[in-house]
Amino acid sequence: MGKIFDSIDDKLKAWIEQQPMWFVATAPLDAAGHVNISPRGHDSFSVLDAHRVGWVDYTGSGVETIAHLRENGRVCLMFNSFDSRPRIVRLHGQGTVSLPGEPAFEEVTALHPKHPSTRAVITVKVTRISDSCGWGVPIMQMSGERDLLRLQAEKKGPEGMAEYRTERNAQSIDGLPGFPSLG
Repeated sequence: MGKIFDSIDDKLKAWIEQQPMWFVATAPLDAAGHVNISPRGHDSFSVLDAHRVGWVDYTGSGVETIAHLRENGRVCLMFNSFDSRPRIVRLHGQGTVSLPGEPAFEEVTALHPKHPSTRAVITVKVTRISDSCGWGVPIMQMSGERDLLRLQAEKKGPEGMAEYRTERNAQSIDGLPGFPSLG
């Protein structure tokens, strides 16, 4: 049932970019460290070419994805179809974190609506592309995006967001370096 793809063609790109929610999985090198899976959404993800994807990374309560990618780069993205046609697509690869002013940051943020919670951009050199049936995934309907990230970021303002990142995003739960202080 599953298939391995040589690249992300136009048909697969269209399917991936239609999914309103997707997941990012990372892990530290230390076997005692915590594996992390993060749900993502909003208009933040792009297929950049046949072997490269990227997304706008919003400020969150944690920084595991950034910390793990900075340590070892390993990442797996998973897209699920929640409509009537079941499907799961996984993109494995090596991820890189880019900060404001860096070329990849500018490239990816230009493709998406400006968001006051943006802290970084993640790009992934995709090394394995596969799909599977998804028969066990429930059928669900999208009712809308949450606007809580935007509202919180607007309330805090740029200085408040920078302070929050310094306090809450400086290191992972395992003590790995997270989001660097830009101030």
